[in-house]
Amino acid sequence: MISERLARAEARLTIYYDAELAVLAGQAYTIGTRSLTRANLSLIKEQIDNLENQVEELKSQAEGKGRRKAFRITPRDL
Repeated sequence: MISERLARAEARLTIYYDAELAVLAGQAYTIGTRSLTRANLSLIKEQIDNLENQVEELKSQAEGKGRRKAFRITPRDL
């Protein structure tokens, strides 16, 4: 389960890296009186940061170093 999610997150991250390069190569251009603006670079960078964090979290979970949960235990004398 985690390995599938990790593979999908890494694939999406690669696609976002490619999108970032495409936007950096030509964010906007004008031909005559018409202009074209590509996707918003700040949104792409935000998603890259989110996916990088998600990939790191999934990798740590796969290695058994995921988030630890603390539970409160109240001893009771029945």
